[in-house]
This record gives sequence, C-alpha cells and structure tokens, in this order.
Amino acid sequence: MRRVRYEVNGGPEVLFTEEVPAPEPGPGELLVRTEAVGVTLPVVRKVREGTEPLPLGGEVAGTVAAVGADVTGFAVGDRVTGLCFAHAYAELALLHHTMASLVPDRATAVDAVALVRSGLVARGAYEAGRPHPGDAVLVTAAASAVGTLALQYAKAGGASRVVAAVSGADKAEFVRALGADEVVLYGDESWGDPVDVVVDGVGGALLGPAVRALARGGRLVAFSSGGGTIDAYELLVRGASAIGFQTAAVARDKPEVYARWLDEVWELHRDGTLRPRVDAEIPLAEAARAHEIIESRRNLGKVVLTP
Repeated sequence: MRRVRYEVNGGPEVLFTEEVPAPEPGPGELLVRTEAVGVTLPVVRKVREGTEPLPLGGEVAGTVAAVGADVTGFAVGDRVTGLCFAHAYAELALLHHTMASLVPDRATAVDAVALVRSGLVARGAYEAGRPHPGDAVLVTAAASAVGTLALQYAKAGGASRVVAAVSGADKAEFVRALGADEVVLYGDESWGDPVDVVVDGVGGALLGPAVRALARGGRLVAFSSGGGTIDAYELLVRGASAIGFQTAAVARDKPEVYARWLDEVWELHRDGTLRPRVDAEIPLAEAARAHEIIESRRNLGKVVLTP
C-alpha cells in the first residue's frame, strides 16, 4: 500500500510517498481503507518543526477492512471516521475503536473528515468558554476547518454578536456567509467592542490582542498547538480568565461526554445547523501541496487528501 512519510529538518518538500506492507489491526483496532484524510495545522507544524520523522496522524474516513481483537460495535464493511494517531496519510490506516464513529449513509467520507474532529474541537472549545445566550463571541482562525464550525456553534448558541478574526480581507465574505456579524483582521489596531468569549485557534503572538479583546469577566479559550504567552496583568485588569482545551483529554477521561458530542455533531449536520466547508480535495501523492496551502493560511475551510 502507499503512505506518505517525511524527513526531518525541512518543509513540505520533504514529504514523500512510499510502498509498505499493509498494517495488521491489533487489539481494539480497526483497519480502515481510507477514502479521505484530513490535514491539520498541528501535523503541518510537526513536519516543519519536528526533530524526528514521526507518523503523520489525522482524521480518516473510509470502510473497515479488518477488525482486531476486543473490538465491539464495528464490523468489516462499516463506514467509519475518527482520529488516527499512527499513519493516517495512507491507503490503509489503523484506527482505535474508541476514537471511531459510524458515518451516516447520507454523509460522504469527505464530509466526515471535515465535520467530526473539527466539529468536536469547535463544540468543546466553545463550551469551555461557558457561553451564555446574548454573549458576544470572537473566533480566531475563523476561516479554518475548526473556525468555520465554531462560528456556526456561536450563532446557533444564541450569541448576540459573532466576530470573525482572519488573516486577510479576502476571507471576509466567506466568514460572513457562515454567520459572522463582524470581521476583524489580525493586524488591526483594535478588534472592536469587547467580547465575552474568545475561541482562539492560532496562539503565539495573537494571544495578546485576543486577551485585550475581552470584556470584563471574559473568557479566552486556547486550543491551538501554536503555544504563546499570556500577560497575567491583562487578565487581572479585566477580571478575565484563560482556559485550555484539548479534545483528546475529553475522549480519554470522559468517554461518555465524547460519545454524546459525536451524536450531537451528526445531528446538527443532519438538521443543517453545522455545514462543514471543504477548500480542496488533493490526491494523497500531493500531500506536500496540501501542507503548503495550510501553512500559508490560504485555505477557506478543510483541506482533504483523497487516497
């Protein structure tokens, strides 16, 4: 089978396709014949900044080709999606059954990878901010796969004002179509009137203006792998708080909550509340091009590899 690997100390150009034997599912694992693989910023950063060639993980969707021991609830032929921590950029990927969910007949594999992980992150990060109906909410990286869904969660959750923060004015029309009432650019001197919740998927230098955008008692939720430093004094003068969110921790520590969120994501997709956006579908062998799109922040929605 084909899979994509990378060498260290380089950029997207070091990705390459190799032929390897098909993996065997171990206890608790599903072997999935992939139809779509989601590309995420953390994985792109891993390639750019990594010190050793670790497997390229990510969301996968496809058909179960084999089932390992101790797996319940899944069978060969099921259409599934989930987060793969091993080699996801491959024609066959191993997916632990606790991270898998069935894909409804009405949804495509591309829909699934654009919706499930990003929808769970958006839903969890938004809820971590303890929003109340009538709150004003600001979402950074608003044109990203997670950001587009976070905007929709905020709108559906009764936010009085939804602000989209993006890297360029060329993304304004796109995020407004998803429900943003206002659009601000990262480089703007001010991000407008204060907001009650900031959902931040960028981190780094953007944490400063994100905190300064908070109203008194506001909450910043950070879920990005970009790191960064928050000025405690800025929180102090606003009586604000900063909250970290990680979906993997919910899946590990609160599996019943994770399962409920999965059901909710699919239901909101069914009724049209959540509409995932896909920027590009790119062949597996051109994974370097997919990484370049993500790294340059040109994407409007999800970038998907199609084995």
